[in-house]
Amino acid sequence: MASSLSYLPPQPTVTRPLHRCYSQFSTLPSWRMLISAQDLTFPYQTLISSSPLPPGRFRLPLQVKCNAQTLVSSDISQGTPVRPTNVLVVGATGTLGRQIVRKALDEGYDVRCLVRPRPAPADFLRDWGAIVVNGDLSKPETIPATLVGVHTIIDCATGRPEEPIRKVDWEGKVALIQCAKAMGIQKYVFYSIHNCDKHPEVPLMEIKYFTEKFLQDSGLNHIIIRLCGFMQGLIGQYAVPILEEKSVWGTDAPTRIAYMDTQDIARLTLIAMRNEKVDQKLLTFAGPRAWTTQEVITLCERLAGQDANVTTVPVSVLKLTRQLTRLFQWTNDVADRLAFSEVLSSDIVFSAPMNDTYSLIGVDSKDIITLEKYLQDYFTNILKKLKDLKAQSKQTDIYF
Repeated sequence: MASSLSYLPPQPTVTRPLHRCYSQFSTLPSWRMLISAQDLTFPYQTLISSSPLPPGRFRLPLQVKCNAQTLVSSDISQGTPVRPTNVLVVGATGTLGRQIVRKALDEGYDVRCLVRPRPAPADFLRDWGAIVVNGDLSKPETIPATLVGVHTIIDCATGRPEEPIRKVDWEGKVALIQCAKAMGIQKYVFYSIHNCDKHPEVPLMEIKYFTEKFLQDSGLNHIIIRLCGFMQGLIGQYAVPILEEKSVWGTDAPTRIAYMDTQDIARLTLIAMRNEKVDQKLLTFAGPRAWTTQEVITLCERLAGQDANVTTVPVSVLKLTRQLTRLFQWTNDVADRLAFSEVLSSDIVFSAPMNDTYSLIGVDSKDIITLEKYLQDYFTNILKKLKDLKAQSKQTDIYF
């Protein structure tokens, strides 16, 4: 890991009286969740649609309040200086989070990773040089201690598939933002979904949009980055099944998605963090070109040198399945996730012009990897490994 960041623009040193607040664990703030009629409507009445809700659903937003006034002193002249290179990555074990951690470490940041306690610890993060701290957004009382000495939060966390969407992606994020505000965090980077404001019928997208508004109204210095799709996700969805001659699942909808390499997302994020012109901005990161499912499958077939066994699921089936799962309380979460799949399987383009963004942060569009190049590199490497394994297998064959 680099020992300095001499190429970074100079930034003021921030002094905060945090460490003396944590001399004993007994000084941690108390947390409480207030769920009431007022909490469900204030202060975002104008953001909430008046359309009726399906059975078992409630209207956002939900307030999570933090009694953490003792964390911030009126005298900011005391305390320990916090360097701008001290960052906390939330969701560090995910597809994007691990790339953020790796890139930040490579560029000389001091990286702390908030990770849920788990039977199999995230040792790879420690091996890279990051500091791992245990915390859980679904348990707000675990958050404050993880923020001590942090300048910037990079929030790329999301709930697990088996969890209710609102548990982490709404309640947990509200708690994290409120605690960041109470403890004087200097910058908050939040990843959202492209066009989340246009699909209130999809719980995850609605929650992302409300979280954006909550962060904007919090008074925190922030950057919001909306994403379209990850190239890495295509490996397990299309590339591997084609190589293993298994079924590839797709839909009959002409949805187009501008996939982006998470390594490029990480690089652009760190550049944006160092650029004061980007503060308080809402950006969209999109790949060089938007692709349909069939175009991605065709590309994978060409690079793999074999045909795919494609199973097409009509969009009408997704809609019917969502309606059926909405009928039962215990399948509401399944219905919520199917709603997102339904949007991704409709006639929508998940892309955005990037010229202004590239100009703002000072990046050349030629430095962004294309999907063709990404998949070509993957198939070239994997096919070479398969060829080497076959050669080794022949060398070890025993004939009688």
